[in-house]
Amino acid sequence: MKYNLNFNDVAESYLFAEVADRVAKYSKANPDKKVIKLGIGDVTLPLVPEVIKALHAAVDDMAEKETFKGYGPYEGYSFLRDAISDYYKKMGVALEEGEIFVSDGAKSDLGNILDIFDKDNVVLVPDPVYPVYVDTNVMAGRKVLFADASEQNGFLPMPDYSVDADIIYICSPNNPTGAAYTEAQLKEWVDYANSKNAVILYDAAYECFITDNSLARSIFRIEGAKTCAIEFCSLSKIAGFTGTRCGYTIVPHALEKDGMNANKLWLRRQSTKFNGVPYIVQRGAAAVFSEEGMKQIQNNLSYYKRNAQIIAECLDELGIPYTGGNNSPYVWLKCPRGMSSWEFFDYLLFNAQVVGTPGAGFGRNGEGYFRLTAFGSRENTEEAVKRIQLLLK
Repeated sequence: MKYNLNFNDVAESYLFAEVADRVAKYSKANPDKKVIKLGIGDVTLPLVPEVIKALHAAVDDMAEKETFKGYGPYEGYSFLRDAISDYYKKMGVALEEGEIFVSDGAKSDLGNILDIFDKDNVVLVPDPVYPVYVDTNVMAGRKVLFADASEQNGFLPMPDYSVDADIIYICSPNNPTGAAYTEAQLKEWVDYANSKNAVILYDAAYECFITDNSLARSIFRIEGAKTCAIEFCSLSKIAGFTGTRCGYTIVPHALEKDGMNANKLWLRRQSTKFNGVPYIVQRGAAAVFSEEGMKQIQNNLSYYKRNAQIIAECLDELGIPYTGGNNSPYVWLKCPRGMSSWEFFDYLLFNAQVVGTPGAGFGRNGEGYFRLTAFGSRENTEEAVKRIQLLLK
């Protein structure tokens, strides 16, 4: 028996586990101090009434022989896939039902999708980057290249044709930087991927925060994307499903290479390793896309968008450079006074009892930067901003 030796190349501690450990130690030593957490991107508002109503109705279905559901379709129930398809139609994107796969979240699928690709593929990810993109490929033994995202390019790296990549990760709006690609910029990535016979793994988990019409909410708005892209999305942020777990992945029928079809491969993988999302959860998810559900959800999204504005206004007043805050729930700021990411983390924790996420945890280019999230409560966000202003003025 041998363990997977590639795990030796993965950071021993997951970024957010390290943050939680430091906060726990501080809180234990200072029980009288109220710590405000604006680090992890977990939502704080409850599920909207329309979703709760659908969940209750689905529970009742499970209590009657005539409406009881056992194993469901591996791709998800048609009522939910139809609802997702209608949602995309409103963005100007036409999808076929067989291209939509319901899952328990984008994070899972972003890692699991790698099962359909050979381990010899070269992977290109932006730096800084959501750690899951890198770690899952390192675990599989793939070569990972980095596209520099920096203040100079607005944290939006563009294709370099001298680089040969097979799998390309794009997250827009980006986690952690909050930067978002325009449709024109995404067209360059699509052209690059098609020319290299590569695939783009497009993380659209935060598309619901986009209000600027020049920014893309789906890569399938771009001509040529269906021959080179797979899109992942989650209901965690748009509908607060972080504890309910539901998302979806779109694998176009047109995505083929060497006589093998990505859509068929993904269905085969899912039917082998995944038993599907519970019927009850899928009923709640379908309510998200209903007219009343979407109306209620927009109120929640407005709440978080205002939180982001409050954080951004604070940084404007302090003269601290940042990206995000608009079209994104994240604010990515430059650490003041030349502090490193973890120095600033400790400085905020010990002097203001505010927790964020050190940029260094997202990659080499994240050093010297810091991420704050808008998913806290309004009360905590306003209090955190007051503490930061008082500390940094």
